[in-house]
Amino acid sequence: MDERDVRLLKAIAELETGSPEQLHEATGIPVSTIHYRLSNLREEGIIENDRYDIDLEELGLGVTVLVEIHADYQGSYETFADRLLTVEGVTNVYFTMGETDFIVIARLSDSGMVERLIAEFEQLEGVDRTDSTFVISAIEERDALQSYELETLLEELVEE
Repeated sequence: MDERDVRLLKAIAELETGSPEQLHEATGIPVSTIHYRLSNLREEGIIENDRYDIDLEELGLGVTVLVEIHADYQGSYETFADRLLTVEGVTNVYFTMGETDFIVIARLSDSGMVERLIAEFEQLEGVDRTDSTFVISAIEERDALQSYELETLLEELVEE
């Protein structure tokens, strides 16, 4: 994988499309080159399907860390959560009840990045402490709708 591949994958993630024309506009990479590279990224297993889902393990971001944030902050929880989202590698932030104020999920490449992530959290004003958990293996990662039977979705979501 080279710089062009990384630029393409970043553009796919940001634009939420695999349209070669739109990717060309965003990256300046010729459309014919984009077709070729997308094909190679599929063959390598980095692009998983026609929705352009990216296999983060194959890409090199295979370390998943769950971080509990214990905080004492001023202002709204949304504003504080936005500050947590500024830390590179953070993919999800959840505001929670109980002893933990926020749970953060991050996807990283190695333990050095984990160390950097925790150091950045600890430097944020309002973060009292963190507790981190490494994910050893993702058993199943699926879309929320995949976890329901169609009948349940119809019962719960369709307005009568």
